[in-house]
Amino acid sequence: MLSNSQNQNVPESMFPNQQNQQQQQQQQQQQPQHPVQSFPPFPQIGVKLGLQIKKNAITDDYRVTSQTLGLGINGKVLEIFCKKTGNKMALKMLQDCPKARREVELHYRASQCNHIVKIYDVYENLYQSRKCLLIVMECMEAGELFSRIQDRGDQAFTEREASEIMKSIGEAIQFLHSINIAHRDVKPENLLYTERRSSKPILKLTDFGFAKETTSHNSLATPCYTPYYVAPEVLGPEKYDKSCDMWSIGVIMYILLCGYPPFYSNHGLAISPGMKRRIRMGQYEFPNPEWSEVSEEAKQLIRQLLKTEPTQRMTITEFMNHPWINMSQQVPQTPLHTSRVLKEEKDLWEDVKEEMTSALATMRVDYEQIRIKTIADSSNPLLMKRRKKTNAVPSDAQSQ
Repeated sequence: MLSNSQNQNVPESMFPNQQNQQQQQQQQQQQPQHPVQSFPPFPQIGVKLGLQIKKNAITDDYRVTSQTLGLGINGKVLEIFCKKTGNKMALKMLQDCPKARREVELHYRASQCNHIVKIYDVYENLYQSRKCLLIVMECMEAGELFSRIQDRGDQAFTEREASEIMKSIGEAIQFLHSINIAHRDVKPENLLYTERRSSKPILKLTDFGFAKETTSHNSLATPCYTPYYVAPEVLGPEKYDKSCDMWSIGVIMYILLCGYPPFYSNHGLAISPGMKRRIRMGQYEFPNPEWSEVSEEAKQLIRQLLKTEPTQRMTITEFMNHPWINMSQQVPQTPLHTSRVLKEEKDLWEDVKEEMTSALATMRVDYEQIRIKTIADSSNPLLMKRRKKTNAVPSDAQSQ
């Protein structure tokens, strides 16, 4: 069983397979793999926040199942149950190494925020003779942000609701930036809702696999990201900081207001020199009919978030002080096309997510192998489908 000396019958797929591990290491600047060894205790968690790393077997306290709740950068997240309370929780397993300890440290420090998934326990156990960290987190039963919008049925999704969602995301990023942490992988799949039974579940940010501290002595220069939500400066040799999270916020806000992303790939994933150029130049549109009724204030906020020059991009404080965010009750309740578009293109979005999951397993993208076109001549199936539907609607109907 899982303990500091034994193994637990947990699915082996909890770990990325050996081939993917090797690919990750080769692609991350040829960093050497970390053998099983002893590492120093958490330098910050144990001292600053008092989290005790438990050495007893996790099965002493929790019943571990094989039910998969989701996929993260480092493998599956499993459903577990606390033996004392019966409460359902989520289990994430990381092979023990300095990078994994740093991820847990930053996530635990950040989980004081109400809009960040909480960590309850961390165990140091052996699994198949490999030392690993077992992270017990709150279970986000209500699922991903966009899945929840997809499943609304006939209930309209409004601009005011989009504003409230962006405020929740902003609160998570504001807390992170206030303690000098950049998440670096803010995207819809990492935004999850709490329990289904709640009439108003809470939206929370998770997965700190790419997170880093940002200080004057520790600027961010490692190119770790997921395409679609990547800021222009991450695509080049320049160093980048918290402003890359603001770019991601802009992309998420764009999708919330229309149902599709501002940048397109023929295969829904990889970044070629052509797409790098488009992102660097900030080339995107607000096409009708999806954007015809969206307020100009919302569009202007997106423009300030998607500025290609990091120094010109608004900060999280400016974002939270923007009227569209801090006065959400005054944002118009205009019905949006978002839920309809997401539902109609559900199969295509699932393909995109599968490709993104594959990218997370390797942590890098081969920029040169997949050809990407500009919006003007793109054959992206999602965009082509939207165009056909738009062209089929009479011009006078679009203007109504």
